[in-house]
Amino acid sequence: MILGKREIRDNGTDSEIRKKTRLRKLAIWLLIDLIVLVVVFGLLHHKPGRYDPSVFGSGEHKPGQVSTYLTHELLPKIHNEAQLGEPFSMVITQEGINEIVAGLGWPKISDGAMLYAPAVLFVPGGVILMGTASIKGVEFVVTIVLKPKINEQGLLNLHVAKVKVGAMNVTPLARIMAKKMYAQRLATTRIDTEAMQTKIAASLLNEEPFEPVFKVDNRKVRVEEIAIYEENLAARLVPAP
Repeated sequence: MILGKREIRDNGTDSEIRKKTRLRKLAIWLLIDLIVLVVVFGLLHHKPGRYDPSVFGSGEHKPGQVSTYLTHELLPKIHNEAQLGEPFSMVITQEGINEIVAGLGWPKISDGAMLYAPAVLFVPGGVILMGTASIKGVEFVVTIVLKPKINEQGLLNLHVAKVKVGAMNVTPLARIMAKKMYAQRLATTRIDTEAMQTKIAASLLNEEPFEPVFKVDNRKVRVEEIAIYEENLAARLVPAP
């Protein structure tokens, strides 16, 4: 009988030890989950150092106002050069493109999300698009890195190299969602597949290269080369048949 009581006490002690062990493991996992949550939250709310909305599209230009850089410099140069029927080169400045973007009318609202304070950066070999997205009052800085490239066939692809929310890389997920959105749009909406904006969207969302040919009055020009430097984008254009 004495031995039996001792065994019962020992079993009770073992049960308490196992219970404490389970509680300790649970506490450790809860702590790990909390740390992961804090890290993810911090990454999502990270603000890139180069992103300063007050700098881009600033100056005398007002939101919603047509850019004077577009109407007085860019379009007149393209028009005049295209009429000569000869190859020509042009440079688009980072300051100028941000002035154009600022005049597109912000914020943009889609599916409950609001996008505003856009910024465009030209960096060697690529274009960085940044903006603030607000979803139910929570703000995130979205960064998209584009690597435009003209292939051997002369087709332009606006390759999306990276998509980030805050400091978190969401490129694989963004590509899956983009392809799904593009397929749904094709299935549910009648679109002009020859329109330049459609071709640009197909390249961005579905990696479809397109002929970079556009019409200037009664003439067509083709973008033959693109080179991107710090704060500048250089392009060579040639007459297109």
